Amino acid sequence: MRDSAAPGAATGDSRPAPTSPAAAVAAPRQARWRLLADRRFLVLLALGFSAGVPLPLVAGTVLRQWFTEAGLSLTEIGLTALIGWSYSFKFVWSPLLDEVRPPSFLARLGRRRGWLALIQPALAAAILATGLTDPAAAPLATAACAVAVAFLSASQDIVVDAYRIEILEEREQGYGLACYIWGYRGALLASGAGTLLLVAQIGWAGAYAYAAALIGVGFLAVLMGREPAIPAGGVVTGATATISWRARLSAAVIEPFADFMRRPYWLAILLFVGLYKLGEAMAGTMTIPFYRQLGFTREEVAAVGSVFGLFALLGGALAGGWVVARIGIGRALVLTGLGQMLSNLMYVALAHAGHDVAMLWAQVGVENFTDGMADAAFVAYLSGLTNRAFTATQYALLSSLATIPLRTAGAASGWMVERLGLAWADFFLITTAAALPAMAIMLWLLTRLPVAEATRACRHPSR
Repeated sequence: MRDSAAPGAATGDSRPAPTSPAAAVAAPRQARWRLLADRRFLVLLALGFSAGVPLPLVAGTVLRQWFTEAGLSLTEIGLTALIGWSYSFKFVWSPLLDEVRPPSFLARLGRRRGWLALIQPALAAAILATGLTDPAAAPLATAACAVAVAFLSASQDIVVDAYRIEILEEREQGYGLACYIWGYRGALLASGAGTLLLVAQIGWAGAYAYAAALIGVGFLAVLMGREPAIPAGGVVTGATATISWRARLSAAVIEPFADFMRRPYWLAILLFVGLYKLGEAMAGTMTIPFYRQLGFTREEVAAVGSVFGLFALLGGALAGGWVVARIGIGRALVLTGLGQMLSNLMYVALAHAGHDVAMLWAQVGVENFTDGMADAAFVAYLSGLTNRAFTATQYALLSSLATIPLRTAGAASGWMVERLGLAWADFFLITTAAALPAMAIMLWLLTRLPVAEATRACRHPSR
């Protein structure tokens, strides 16, 4: 209710009251603080944390460290890369989570929170079950539990992304995404480095139980949050939506691909997208057994590889964004792609240095910083390729395509080292050379289809 003593109230003057320069400066600042104090952003921070917890446990350093210490072969460790396929293919079952209501006993929470309230306890239970297995005695049981965790985690990501978009107004999306990312990055430290550091005190089962408990942060956020309004055109009635399943599948998958295939040089673009991170993926899958054979302890890997590596990656992403702004996406792709390729030579240097902690810091720092820079340029390129008519789905499909070959190649890297009898230095030289095909395709594309022209083509695709 407006104060009757406000300027203009007594005289009936409808003109706005004059604003002092200090008030003009303070107003945007106060608006930002009101946004950040909004409970929705705390909920998104917690949901981002819950989304980040499972990744290191089943598709990252923690599971590979456990398999390495259990004495599994390099081939078996390499196959853990396939566990992450759930994250790459989550767009396949995402329409199901839009179409179908959660069970009736969760109906009062609404569609988004109802699904999260069902998925998150199952996810925590799957993480706990993973920790209760013994990979040395039954590695397939551990892998099966990890696959279940990855599937439930990818499903949680689908619902959290939808919740984040629907709960906020357009002007608030930037703040919401920032809260989500900070929560996600914090979870990578808590479940990555945190789990590894706890193993010595409470064992693998206890460490995974700790990680399962972290999902409770997201569950509390579900209970604290409010359900977003159902968007127009997306009303769900029982198991039937206003839009048919076939129409939604066509709109979500077929139409974005069909649109993309009308672009010039579309096949070369897809080859580049699929191969850009090939060398990094091959090297990354074998990093933990490589460190182990050099004699680095679990605690050293947690402190340097997980904690310092994450900050180096974030620093590289900031630097990459600055480079893109300064020299443009095309030149940034060349520069950062070259840096990403050559950074694998730091593995070769570490292989020759042996158990040298200073060299480990250097290798982790250089490799993660250059990867962060390359990620920034690559994401900017992918974003420019998306048609505004299919922004979300087309970007999701392109980014998924970028991860599928990586996980496949990463799964084969252990077999390469073991069956071909490669020394570590030779293997990492191969991973360096594996980046050359993508570099060649990229240079060919930039010559024939500059980034500005490719962007115009996707804004106004030929029909």
